[in-house]
Amino acid sequence: MRNAAQLMLTDSIKGKTAAVTGSTSGIGLAVAEALASAGCNVALSGLGDAAANEALRARLERDHGVKVTLNSGDLSKTAEVKAYIEDATAVFGGIDILVNNAGVQFVSPVDEFPDDKWDLIIALNLSSAFHAIKAALPGMKERGWGRIVNIASAHGLVASPFKSAYVTAKHGIIGLTKTVALECAESGITCTAICPAYVNTPLVAGQIRDQAKVHNMSEEQVVREVILAAQPNKRFVEPDEIAATVLFLCSPAGASITGVPVSLDGGWTAR
Repeated sequence: MRNAAQLMLTDSIKGKTAAVTGSTSGIGLAVAEALASAGCNVALSGLGDAAANEALRARLERDHGVKVTLNSGDLSKTAEVKAYIEDATAVFGGIDILVNNAGVQFVSPVDEFPDDKWDLIIALNLSSAFHAIKAALPGMKERGWGRIVNIASAHGLVASPFKSAYVTAKHGIIGLTKTVALECAESGITCTAICPAYVNTPLVAGQIRDQAKVHNMSEEQVVREVILAAQPNKRFVEPDEIAATVLFLCSPAGASITGVPVSLDGGWTAR
């Protein structure tokens, strides 16, 4: 039996439609699964193996009894971001919840940072969120309700060396979040940014393997001495923690939380 708090977190958004970018793995998948379990129809987006993604879409529909669509567009391209939101709107009649999660990482000193990697990271991690918000907002304003959650990072609040493009994009997401929140403050629409530290995802697992090779260290050493060195609680953030935070922000309990970064960083930015 669900308690009152659980009912508040889920039943209030049952029947609404959520668009979650980068949602076929990692954080995005956890968020999409949580929203589907709460009764939301979900517009997935993701690159990768088409057959595996279609199987995922079908499973979410089957497991949660909701409608799920899948878009395989390249969200680093403005036209494809717009098409993603427009297609989902055509199917569902509108987007009530938008979670901007799609992103990519590359590590290099500033003076060696490849131009194409900079452009890609800014386009996917920052500009795609702007274009998705711009496309989804008119319908939210018309209905007088909306929840926009941008998945930022602890690197939206503090910097680390060799991550110039990522840090710039995530700082930009915080600024975009504040601006949208102020513009929509009287419209029944909130906009927040979740700022996790390192999350236990396939993307981070790849970074661990790469750094182990570069530093000639074991993967366990990399986790302990590099990845979690700045994180006081010395543990990864789990994708389900972020998903639960999204549900809270979309519930009536989150109605006054807007324009702010919500840190899930184990104390990283408290230093």
